[in-house]
Amino acid sequence: MSRRHSERFSVSDDEDDIYNPKSKAFCRACIDSSSFATLKGGKEWLEKRKKLNCPPDKPELGRATWTFLHTMAAYYPEQPSELQKRLMADFLRGFGTFYPCVPCAEDLRKNMILHPPQIQSRDALSGWMCMQHNLVNKKIHKPLFDCSTALERWRYGWKDGSCDPPGMD
Repeated sequence: MSRRHSERFSVSDDEDDIYNPKSKAFCRACIDSSSFATLKGGKEWLEKRKKLNCPPDKPELGRATWTFLHTMAAYYPEQPSELQKRLMADFLRGFGTFYPCVPCAEDLRKNMILHPPQIQSRDALSGWMCMQHNLVNKKIHKPLFDCSTALERWRYGWKDGSCDPPGMD
C-alpha cells in the first residue's frame, strides 16, 4: 500500500483504511458512529458510547467545530488590525491542516482556495464562515442556513428575545 505525506501525518492512499475500525489508520473523527447501529450489538454500543465520554465521531466533532468557528467569527473585531487579520488567516490555514477529520480538512483547504477567507471585518468573516458551513451542508444534504441571521445566531441572540436571560427587558 502506498502512502502520501501531508504536512501533518502520513495518509494512506487507500482512504478506506481511515474508515475501517480494524485498521491502524482508523479515524474516529472521520466516521458517523450511528452507521454501526445496524451491526450486531451496534445499538447497545451507541447507547454505551454516549455515557462513556468516548472520542467524538464526525457529527459530534462537526457540531462542536461549527459552534466554535461561528462564535469566533461573531466576536472577531468589526475593524480588525493588520495583525488580527494575519492571525485569523494563519489560524484558518492551520485549522485546515490539523482538523482531525482528514476528508473534512481536505475539503476545507480546497474550499479556501476557491473562496479565500474574508477577514476584513466581523460581518465579512461571519458571512464567509456561514458560506463555508453551507458548502458542507449542501454536500451532506442538510438544510442551508440563512447567513443574514448569522450574528443573531452566534452572538446577539434572536431578535424576538428568546435567547435573552431573565431581566434583560
